[in-house]
Amino acid sequence: MAFIQLKTSLPGPKGMAALERRKNLLPAGLAKSTEVVVDKAEGALIWDIDGNQLIDFAGGIGMMNIGHRNENVVNAMKAQLDKSIHTCSLVTTIEPYLDLAELLNSVTPGDFPKKTLLACSGSEAVENAINIAKYYTKRNAVLCFEGAYHGRTLLTLSLTSKYALFKKGFGTYVPDIYRIPAPNLYRGIEGLTDEQYTNYCIKKLDEAFISQVDPDSLAAIIIEPVMGEGGFITIPAAYLHKLRQVCDKHGIVFIADEIQCGAGRTGKMYACEHSGVIPDMVVSAKSIGAGMPISALTGRAEMMDAPHLGGVGGTYGGNPVTCVAAIESIKILQSESFLKRVNEVGEIVRVTLEGWKEKYKIIGDVRGIGAMRLVEFVKDRSTKEPDVDATVEIIKDAIAHGLIMIRAGLFSNCLRLLPPIVITDEQLVEGLQVLENAIARADEKRK
Repeated sequence: MAFIQLKTSLPGPKGMAALERRKNLLPAGLAKSTEVVVDKAEGALIWDIDGNQLIDFAGGIGMMNIGHRNENVVNAMKAQLDKSIHTCSLVTTIEPYLDLAELLNSVTPGDFPKKTLLACSGSEAVENAINIAKYYTKRNAVLCFEGAYHGRTLLTLSLTSKYALFKKGFGTYVPDIYRIPAPNLYRGIEGLTDEQYTNYCIKKLDEAFISQVDPDSLAAIIIEPVMGEGGFITIPAAYLHKLRQVCDKHGIVFIADEIQCGAGRTGKMYACEHSGVIPDMVVSAKSIGAGMPISALTGRAEMMDAPHLGGVGGTYGGNPVTCVAAIESIKILQSESFLKRVNEVGEIVRVTLEGWKEKYKIIGDVRGIGAMRLVEFVKDRSTKEPDVDATVEIIKDAIAHGLIMIRAGLFSNCLRLLPPIVITDEQLVEGLQVLENAIARADEKRK
């Protein structure tokens, strides 16, 4: 059975009408990666309002690791709606908040006392992390990395890289933020092994502590163990260990942004677990809520307790409906069976992508970890010049044939594969074939 079933072109008549409404009602700056107008979704499938059945390889940009409309999550939310919707954690104590905090304190890396603060978005959680780190250390400076994406609030946009897409026209930004290149093994230095290149990056880090900022002035270092928007760049373990050493030596708060790479996506509950590096604070969002707007900052108790009474919080943080959704989601995400399935999905994708790299010259690199996989397109494998046009062309082709895809990468020349982990082997293989067909057509054009 084909899981992609197209009754109309994409978008169909109803979809086109909805997109026209969107154009007239929503700001032009609110981008859309596809022209799919959703009617319903379940598991790894999405139906549009014209009745077309599609396979989802985007997962809401990594929000749907346990799949659309997971039954346990939906039932927990329904039960909570019969009790209360929201009374505000700043006014009352909400038991689901306590239950979720207890769960997050137990599943995040580190055998030390922890506390958790909940919010609604990843940006809020990152902002809380930076603010608390500043309060705790009595310092103002923050170190972040090129290619990183940390959010769209003023502070998190100041941390975010990729200027033209996210930051142009919105300055002035928060001061005392320092940004250095992150190790990118694909775009390393010619002639150096991966180990030599990583050591070079460590040397440049040490130089940055002379040329840019004294480490004794840093409140925090924040990094995605696997960069999401930056192009699924896995930060070498040696580099993460170096950051941990620097933080320990100078009293800096080490913050792991696990918003996209966490929640089981890489085959472990948190991506930093692959390196053995334990952060002081972990930021969670996206798939912990299974589609509900919830985020969390979990950190060392003494750090989380630093701000004065009333110094943290928000009206909707810890909403009980989102909390029960997250509790059910995390129970699944941390389970042995789920993480086993992550690696099964990841292996199918890895083998397939590596085969494509042998066949199609426009593919410069395929990479990732677990079920967080990506294809990077280039005009020439020797120069590694990004091919943005090919990337856009392939995405449009794949979507027209029923596969929902999104881009990534500092140069926007990558396709990220973030299918819900509950996807069946048959659905996964069908989606990969649609994508390969689109790549083959683009590759043939350029011969």
